[in-house]
Amino acid sequence: MVKTDRKPDGTAQRRATTGRPLGGPASSIGPPTSTVPTTGFDALDRQLVHALQLDGRAPFSRIAAVLGVSDQTVARRYTRHRTTGGLKVLGLADARTLGEIEWMVRVQCTPDAAVSVAEALARRSDTSWVSLMSGGTEIAAVCRAASSDHSDALLLQKLPRTPSVVGVTAHCLLHEFFGGPQGLITKSGALTDTQIAELSPPPPDPPAAPVTLTDADRRLFDALAQDGRTPLGELAAVTGWSPTTVRRRLAELRADGVLYYDVDYDLRQFGHGVMVALWLSVAPAELAATGEALAVHPEVAFACATTGPNNLFASVLCRDVGALYTYLTTRVAALPGVRAMESAPRIRHIKGAGPLVPLSPAASGRRR
Repeated sequence: MVKTDRKPDGTAQRRATTGRPLGGPASSIGPPTSTVPTTGFDALDRQLVHALQLDGRAPFSRIAAVLGVSDQTVARRYTRHRTTGGLKVLGLADARTLGEIEWMVRVQCTPDAAVSVAEALARRSDTSWVSLMSGGTEIAAVCRAASSDHSDALLLQKLPRTPSVVGVTAHCLLHEFFGGPQGLITKSGALTDTQIAELSPPPPDPPAAPVTLTDADRRLFDALAQDGRTPLGELAAVTGWSPTTVRRRLAELRADGVLYYDVDYDLRQFGHGVMVALWLSVAPAELAATGEALAVHPEVAFACATTGPNNLFASVLCRDVGALYTYLTTRVAALPGVRAMESAPRIRHIKGAGPLVPLSPAASGRRR
């Protein structure tokens, strides 16, 4: 697999929902169509992205007070970037609190069929972070199953079955070291510790048993996956609830850790030009320590432990191939217990964490 998010190739995007990465949070097939300038976000833009990563529905007045600017300035910045595709807030459902199983899938195809197979995967509601990797003959994706009982049907029956698919491997995501509500922007230093504390909501308290969503909850999540800042009135219309009930349910889902917010943003604005999926084979006794050490690297947008011979995965973002080489030969090489390494660059991003939307210009700033 490979989510901030959630990337770095700067191509135009297509998308869909969740909150983890495999090619890195969303992009379109074909030439770039983004109107977003590539000169980079300024300091205030970066602070705004970081603030929204912490609380995607925080009132602009609250963000403005913490950043020391006017409400109008924050609203104007957000509206401009949201309109041009520079950033977008996504409201996503956490798989583990719902008792769902996530699989990191690698599909090997003949070169002529890779794009069509990737697009078919991206159109499914149970996939996210769909990307073309390496020479364009491998597809990486994250697939979600309602439970382990449903995984066989997903992996053996529902994945594209065509002579053009020459191989499929799937490894279960066991533990997430970095990802979900933690975006790459949280490592940027855009906000001070004091500002982070002022903007951060209380930490969630996940329930002991998996949460079961109602049909209205699912409609709520469908709307939030399109726009995490959808007004209460619109959410009330799609759920059939009153605005007061919507507000209360949002708070409940957030407190339980079911709902979290991610920010999809144009990675070019942060100077990221290369995204690589990194698979490491780590000695079992060192897996936890190595995963935790990897998770704090500023280049790592997503990191998790998986089943399989390569039991540690990371989505890595660097400025260019030279910076990637330096990172792999220094910081990765120094990690404890690493016995083997495999890396694959992402050459095209098809779908990110949210629902698939044709020709969306931003390139997600989150994981995989």
